[in-house]
Amino acid sequence: MSSTPMPVPGGTMAPPHGDAWLRSPVGLGRAVAVLLGVVVVVGLFSIWAGVKVYDVTGTIVTGEVGEVGEAVQRDAVHADSVMAEVGVVQVASLVATVVVYLVWFHRVRINAEVFDPFGHEMGRAWTGWGWFVPVVNLWFPRRIMLNTWDASRPAGTRTSHGLVNAWWVMWTITLFVGRAGFESYRKAETATDLYVAVGDVLFADVTGVVAAVLAILVVLRLTRMQNEKALRFPVPPGEPVPAAVRDHR
Repeated sequence: MSSTPMPVPGGTMAPPHGDAWLRSPVGLGRAVAVLLGVVVVVGLFSIWAGVKVYDVTGTIVTGEVGEVGEAVQRDAVHADSVMAEVGVVQVASLVATVVVYLVWFHRVRINAEVFDPFGHEMGRAWTGWGWFVPVVNLWFPRRIMLNTWDASRPAGTRTSHGLVNAWWVMWTITLFVGRAGFESYRKAETATDLYVAVGDVLFADVTGVVAAVLAILVVLRLTRMQNEKALRFPVPPGEPVPAAVRDHR
């Protein structure tokens, strides 16, 4: 994981992560933003369905059913069914988003190595594995993002990490409360259990929507920084013009 430069014959320093090349992140960045937008829409619909389940279940738990007890029971079953169907759509949209996001993340990382070969603490493989390996997934992706962010900022400037940090905080909260909510929902056996579980799931949905919105802002901002920097990036004589530059000339 070291970014220490390695000496090579002739006294120059070899990039610690191998050769890097510029490729435009614009198309992938837009695709990720669109998919994250879908995640937001589905998340909002999930919140609506969760509120329906929460309200109906709350009525049952408090015993305010009265003469319409059977109708309330039917409403509860229907709302629970809708919530389960929305959950399937959520998973599908998340899987599609994750695939495209990881491709984009890998590309912007390699672009960042062109801008600053020695400013990266993690190897390229961690742009993928870092999200799935237990424990390290709590900080490796953020560290890679911050290194990439710093390398992509305009020369001679300092850009705040506030947006990245806000996104990462919301993402980790969603990760924990979402897992807890899913487990409590899966194990719920009584109306009271379901009532509590749905509240947990609702909280996870809300934080998930906020995290997705912040992720859109991070993706668009980093994509724009890299594109603008690539347009100004010097191309040595005799070297091919990088795609990120060539596409806008």
